[in-house]
This record gives sequence, C-alpha cells and structure tokens, in this order.
Amino acid sequence: MSILKKNNSSSQLSGARMRKPSVPVTGITVLIFSLLILSALASLHFKEAVTMYVAGEVAGHTITADQELLVEDTDATEEKRLRVARSQPPVFDLSTATIDVLRANVNATINSLQQLAEQDAEPMRQQLAEMLNSDISARTFDIWRTPVFNTLLQREVLPWLETRLTSGVVADQRILQQERNGIIVRDLSSGTEALRGDLRFIPDIEVLEKDLEAYLRHDLNIPLRIRRAVSELIFPLLAPTLTLNREATTIRTEEVRNAVPPIYYRIQKGEIVVRQGERVTEEMQLKLQALLTQKNELLSISKMIGVFFTSLLLATALLVSHRTGGISFKRSKDIIFLSCTILLFACMAKGLNLLGTALAAGKDPYSYELLPFLFPLASAGGLVGLIFSFRRCVTTSLLLSFICMAMVKGDADIMLFFFLSSVWGAWVIRRAQTRQDVVWSLFPLAGGIIAIWCGVVFLEGTGFGRFGYGLLLVTANAVLSLLLVFALSPIVEHAFGYTTRFRLMELMNLEQPLLQELMVTVPGTYHHSLIVSNMVEAGAKAIGANSLLCKVAALYHDIGKLAKPEYFIENQQGGKNKHNKLAPSMSALILLSHVKKGTELARQHRLGSRITDIIQQHHGTSLIRYFYQKAIDNGENPRTEDYSYLGPKPQTREAAIVMLADAVEASSRTLSEPTPSRIRGHIETIMKGIFAEGQLDESELTFRQLSMLTDSFHRILTGIFHQRIEYPEARQNGKAAPQEEKRAPAQQERKQTTLIAASDRPTRPQTPTRNDNLQ
Repeated sequence: MSILKKNNSSSQLSGARMRKPSVPVTGITVLIFSLLILSALASLHFKEAVTMYVAGEVAGHTITADQELLVEDTDATEEKRLRVARSQPPVFDLSTATIDVLRANVNATINSLQQLAEQDAEPMRQQLAEMLNSDISARTFDIWRTPVFNTLLQREVLPWLETRLTSGVVADQRILQQERNGIIVRDLSSGTEALRGDLRFIPDIEVLEKDLEAYLRHDLNIPLRIRRAVSELIFPLLAPTLTLNREATTIRTEEVRNAVPPIYYRIQKGEIVVRQGERVTEEMQLKLQALLTQKNELLSISKMIGVFFTSLLLATALLVSHRTGGISFKRSKDIIFLSCTILLFACMAKGLNLLGTALAAGKDPYSYELLPFLFPLASAGGLVGLIFSFRRCVTTSLLLSFICMAMVKGDADIMLFFFLSSVWGAWVIRRAQTRQDVVWSLFPLAGGIIAIWCGVVFLEGTGFGRFGYGLLLVTANAVLSLLLVFALSPIVEHAFGYTTRFRLMELMNLEQPLLQELMVTVPGTYHHSLIVSNMVEAGAKAIGANSLLCKVAALYHDIGKLAKPEYFIENQQGGKNKHNKLAPSMSALILLSHVKKGTELARQHRLGSRITDIIQQHHGTSLIRYFYQKAIDNGENPRTEDYSYLGPKPQTREAAIVMLADAVEASSRTLSEPTPSRIRGHIETIMKGIFAEGQLDESELTFRQLSMLTDSFHRILTGIFHQRIEYPEARQNGKAAPQEEKRAPAQQERKQTTLIAASDRPTRPQTPTRNDNLQ
C-alpha cells in the first residue's frame, strides 16, 4: 500500500528533517515600529481655542464640545449640601458633673445649717438668700435645719433627681423643637454616642421642677410647707446635664457637607454648547468655562500604551501560523508591505478625523459624527486580498480596524463597521478575475457596505433619522474603495514586486510574448506546460492552495528551455538526440541551465517574485540521475553537486505542486499501456520518490494533501490517456491496419526518447523507490 494511503493525517511532511525557518526580523521590526508610531499618532489630541462668551452676550459662531466633559453645577451642589447640613443632628454632651455639683451644694448647705449657732441664724439666712437669689423666709429656714428635712433630701429627693438628670435634661425644651432629625447624645463619662430621635421625652429644667413637685405631693405625700422648702433649696441649684456642643456640631456638619459629591451635568462629545446668533445663558457660560479651563493634553500616554499593546496582540495573531505555531511570514517584504498598508490607511483615518473636527467647529457636528462611515477601509481589505490568503485578510482587517477606530476616536460600533467592510471588500475583490470584474464588483461591494451600515445603525439604536446622509456616505465609501484598489494595485505590483490576481490573469493571456515564443519556438515544451497547468490547477483547488498562481507558474515554469530548445527531447520532433555527442557533464550542465535562464527571463519580463520563485524551485535540489548514471557507466567518478539543481527546495505549497505535477507529467510519457491503475501507481511512485528525497520538507504540504493531489493528478492524466474503441474498418482481411503495425515501434521510440526528457526530474541514486522507467 502506498505511503500516501497509510498516512492520511494532517501532519507536516517535513517532520524532524524540516530545517528551522528563518525569522523575518527586519519585517517584524518595521511592523512594531509602525505600530508604535501609529499608537502615538492615535493618542494625539489637537484642541481648538475656545471663544469665551459671558451670559447675556450673543455668540458670534457655533461652539461644539470636542470631548466629553463633566461640568459641576455649583448651585445645585451647594443646595444639596445645605440640605444635608440641615439634616445633620446636633451634638449634645451628657455630663454627670452637674449631679455631683448639685449633691455637693445641697450637702454643704445642710451641714452648715445643722452646725449653725442660734445667734448666727439670721446672717446665714441672708447669705443663703443671696446665694440662691431668692427670698428665704424664716419658717423655711427653720425647716431646712430640721433632721427630717435632711433625711428627705438624702433618701428621696436627691436619688430621684440623679436618676432624672442622668437620662438627660436640657435647659429649655424649645432648643429641641427645631431639631426634627433628633440629636446625638455624647456621654462624656463613657465616651459613647447615641442618636435620640424622639425628643418629646427629654425634659428641661422647668419640666423637671414640675415633676419633682408632683413626686413630692402625690408619691410621697409631703406637706405643702415642706414641698416649698424643698423647692426653694433645690430649684436654684438645678442645672441641665444635656448641653449643646457647638464646636463638635460644626465639625460634624462640615464633614457631611464635604462628603456630598458635586452634582455634574454631562457635555457629550460633539454637543453644541452655543449656536451662532444665540444669546448665552449662565448654563452655557459654565460649559464654555469648562471647555476653556480643560487641560489640553497633547499626548495621552495611557492611551498610547493601551493602543500599542492591543495592536501588538492583534499583530501576533497576524504573524503566527495557526498550523505550526511559528511565524507564518517567510519574507520581510510581506510584513513591510502590510506595515505600509497599515500606515497609509491609519494616516488617512487620522486625516479624516482632523477634517471632521474642522467641520464640527462652528458648523454641523453631525458631519463629524457620521464622517467615519465615509472611510474606505474596504479597499485595504481588497488590496491585501489581491496578494494574500483570505485568512490573512481577516487578521489584517482586524488590526487595521482597531487602529483606524483609535484614529477617528470611535467606539466599538465604528470598529465593527470597519472590520466587516474590510473583510467584505477582501471577499468581493478576491472573486474578481480581471480588472473589468472589479468594476462590476462595485454593486455587491456597495450593497454589502450599506447592509453593514444598517446593522450598525440598528445596533446603536439611533434609528434612521439621518438615513439619507448616512446612505450617501457609505455609497461614496464603496466608490472610493474601488478607486483606491485600482489606484494602489499597480503601485504595489511595481514597488514590492507582487503578482496580483489581475497580473496573473494578464500573464495567462496567450498573447503574452513569452507564451507566443513558447508556442512557436518550443511547441513540445508548451504542450507539456499546458498539461502541467491543468494538473496543478486541479490539485491546488483540491487542497485550497492558490490555483491561479499555480496555473500561471506552470505555464512559465520551463521558459528557460527557450535558450537551447533542441537539447530537450520534447522539442526534437523525432530528430537526432544531440546529447549522444556530448559528455554527460555537458548534458547535465545544459539541463541545469534552463532553471537559471528561466529565472532570468522571468525577471526580465517582470513576471513577479512568486512566479520567479516557483521557476527557481520547481526542481528543488534534485539530481539529474540519467546523466549521473551515464557518467558512472563511462568510468567517471562524478560529483553529485555537479549533477544537482541549485534549488532551493520548494518553499510554498504552490511551488511543491508544480514540482510534483512537472515530474508526474514528464515521466508518465514512458507508460506503454497507460491504464487508470497503472497511472495511479505511477503517480504514487513518483511522489513517494520526491518525498523520500526530502524535496517537500519546506513546503508545508501534509500527507492528506498529497493524497488529494494524487487523486487530482490521476483524474487529469486518465482523461489525457483515455482509450478509444477500435473501428471495424481499421482491420483488412484479418490484418492489422498500417497504423497499428507502426504503433508498437512508435511507442517504443517514445519510451526511449522520453527518458532524456524525464532525466531532469528529481531523483537521487540512493533512492530505491524511484520509478524504474526513469533509471
């Protein structure tokens, strides 16, 4: 069973033998430097001077906010803080020192009275009257001196007063009537605080006196004269235990005032602050002052860092291959081209942003708001799609969309529009085969961009209030995108040496000078190239490679034979073989030179780097076994380097497909009876030999793709070597027709002469699996 059937996996052919690909350091450096420059450019903010108008003036021109701002409403903020300050409960200190003073004064008075001599009574009475600031009768004075009165004070009155004073008593209850949110009672002895909301149960001195009077009268049944004696002694000594702490209250009030956040009203970006001819109000003046005093930060470092690192992440997705995990680009030129494309369109986006800012200043801000939809980013996707695969177009579009979104200072909706329109542009342009097809692609391109715009508008929830204006912008977007593709594609082809799809279609035209010369000068080589082109086109479509590139490269892969066409068997037309008179080394030198000459002709006729590379790689580093073996048979000691192509080995799938098709088609001419089974076996043998020699190690072809190529080549060759039925008149009297009598010698001659034509196929003397017909 064939090795292609045994290994139908997606593993890379190279395996351990694949050499480590070189990293395009120059291209990566250019890309990183470009992203750094664009990050700084995206972070620049150019602020226009704001004309200041005071309230009552008429605005000379329209002023629009160039950024989103929060402006403090000082009146509303102060009003809110005042409400909060008013609702802050005051702080009252609860002090038990008043109780101690009361007890000490009462005890001192009673003790002095009990020890008083009779002759000193009257002066003492006068002294107490002055101290208590009340007129004390002689009868009351006598009651104070009795032991019963002292016992009443010590056992009943003072304990009751201590209990009431400890819970808090104010000087005047009218102080509490204005405090609707309660008071904060701070106990000075314990240091605790408590909020007391119901102030009706906090008595003042007057209420306390009435309560004491009621307590003596109803609870203790004290006679009137003794109650009056108690009142005249105790009432002047009473003092409040709850006193307002103004300092603490002020501090608490300021704390809550400062805790109130300012009240702002938002100025939206693009909002018209004042229109031309409009009278300025105080609110407008505040907004203008906010715009005027806003710090003009020319370069936002934080934004620059954010844009740069996000761009690096997206660039990593662009550079890294999803199959191997390594760098997917092998040439710095490709990365430099993408860097230039990103730089160009990012700078265009920045210019559009500056234009929108200028339009919004003094005119219509809507012209700035919708202007990003005019940006023709679809042309960038189409331009990249002319050269690279669709997957690479998608990753490039993602990076470009993010950077351009940062340039126009847009949001996620703008980035979504940029990304989808770029991908859509790449898909539409890649389907175009000629430049004329690109012209007609304007309609699907415009339709797709309009559909994307409608989706974004619905996503924003803004509706279609400005449908006509937006429709005009996105339609102009499609037209500009198409014009940019036409304008930039020739520049890209010339500056970077790329072969775009348009150029490939032009090269496939039979009126090309090289193809005309092939048809006229070397018709055998031309016929061989046609068959190979059909084979590679079918094979490339089967595995998802660039079929157009493969087909065009196959048409030109042997143009080097134009230099010495008579030394290649397909062009000898039955004549003498000139290699019979040459030494094997000279014959090998002639065969080897056709690759070098073909590369020179490709560069001379500007076929492009991709086709030139395939011409240079379509034999890899294979050995010309026929003449190498002939030199050995002649007794020489040849070096394999003198009989091997200079290479390099195929570096892309397209180059590998051309190598395989070229070898299979040339060697298939040696089949005497090309039945379908023999053709398949022959294809598998040739491809196994090329694989065993390591010629496919650097091409990224997988075993599964080799199996698919085998099926495609088999289908094409089976159609070429199809059998026809034998017509009855082809035999006369049981004898074969003259054509049949000549068929066998002709087939033998074709087999012998094709040996030299197939001798430049990739073989090595050490490879035992090579087709025996080529040995």
